[in-house]
Amino acid sequence: MGYDGTWADEATPADEAVAPTGEGALSPAGDHVLVGGDWQELADAAEDDLMVINMGPQHPSTHGVLRMKLTLNGERVLHNEPIIGYLHTGIEKNLEYRPWVQGVTFVTRMDYLSPMFNELGYCLAVEKLLGIADQVPARANVIRVIMTELNRISSHMVWMATSGMELGSTTAMIYGFRERETVLDVFENVSGLRMNHAYIRPGGLAQDTPDDFAEHVNTVLTEMPRRIDEFEQLLSDNPVWIERNKGVAVLDADECLDLGVTGPVLRAAGVPYDVRVTDPYCGIEQYDFEVVTGSEGDAYDRYTVRLGEVRQSLRIIEQALEALPSGPVMVEDDKVGWPAQLALGPDGIGNARQYVDKIMGQSMEALIHHFKLVTEGFTVPSGRVYCPVESARGELGYHVTAAGTNKPYRVHVRDPSFIHIGSLPAMTSGLQVADVIAAVASVDPVMGGVDR
Repeated sequence: MGYDGTWADEATPADEAVAPTGEGALSPAGDHVLVGGDWQELADAAEDDLMVINMGPQHPSTHGVLRMKLTLNGERVLHNEPIIGYLHTGIEKNLEYRPWVQGVTFVTRMDYLSPMFNELGYCLAVEKLLGIADQVPARANVIRVIMTELNRISSHMVWMATSGMELGSTTAMIYGFRERETVLDVFENVSGLRMNHAYIRPGGLAQDTPDDFAEHVNTVLTEMPRRIDEFEQLLSDNPVWIERNKGVAVLDADECLDLGVTGPVLRAAGVPYDVRVTDPYCGIEQYDFEVVTGSEGDAYDRYTVRLGEVRQSLRIIEQALEALPSGPVMVEDDKVGWPAQLALGPDGIGNARQYVDKIMGQSMEALIHHFKLVTEGFTVPSGRVYCPVESARGELGYHVTAAGTNKPYRVHVRDPSFIHIGSLPAMTSGLQVADVIAAVASVDPVMGGVDR
């Protein structure tokens, strides 16, 4: 809704008689009537005994700045029009003006609850364009698997917390954020940051893991199964949770496929589609895990699928930790590999002391190489690729075009949150207003991935 910049007396002379509901009209009293936007739709709906209301963009259950224009007949939703664009980060466009490595610091901020997946999808695409996908060290690939599966767990924990809060369970909110902390401790220990890590880089990783990495990961492996059991005891047979989710926001398999829905929402409808199986990456096909599915395609099945996925991620992490090899974490090609030797110090992450001593006092060639690669980056041959990964919300795909320069020509992201918001009209038609909240929560959209 809004004013289109036209006053009534600019559009129609004051001495002309016009209907007060017409565009650019004056009221019988000669007052100015503000026109434009979708106000006329509100008037039309009122004449039909319907009501049009806005849910969002600042409603606590719209997962950020999503606006939904609901047409209601009493409490029943007749139509839901999602409206996006309030975040307007412009990240995709910004990528065209930064060297390839610097792009990682942008994509990690899209879906800010799944930063590792964004970093991985982008870097896989760059590596494919460079033709070095098979040169990424084995240790780097195993750590990538561990970090992304940990990220899946942390993201699902935030979903449990926010969904519980929106449907009235403050206990679920407290539990969810508490469980997430154990994963964020690992991220901070490895990358120095709790979010927006820029840890996965083209060719490998920014730096190796610290000595106590396995100890921190084992804490998650030990604590998380018991805490998932607590969630099930709290919610799975809870009559209020069942009433708010069972049979609510149903999308069957055919509707999901028609709308391009992937991830837990699609698997809850019984379709076992998972990029980790259909188009595996980083050697994830060597690990034993199951694709969790539901049958009803409702909000309750999306809950059970996500809990099941946390357990499967724990299985993958345990196997990957046992198989973690020694060795480098960046490709050997010095013209591509990130030159800095980073380490965690008392003041956070930074260049290792021995590396600084080398480039500043021992090797002028090393200093020049460091400066050129950090400021200008490397050149990527012309080409176009699409690389998907299975993020916490579904298929996250990077369609990247290179023009033979040190910057991307175009980066377009298939973000699952954007796709799934398009399913809300079908999912919420016929629901009561209160159930729209459960529907949006069950989709788990992150607006950072939508308004990119």
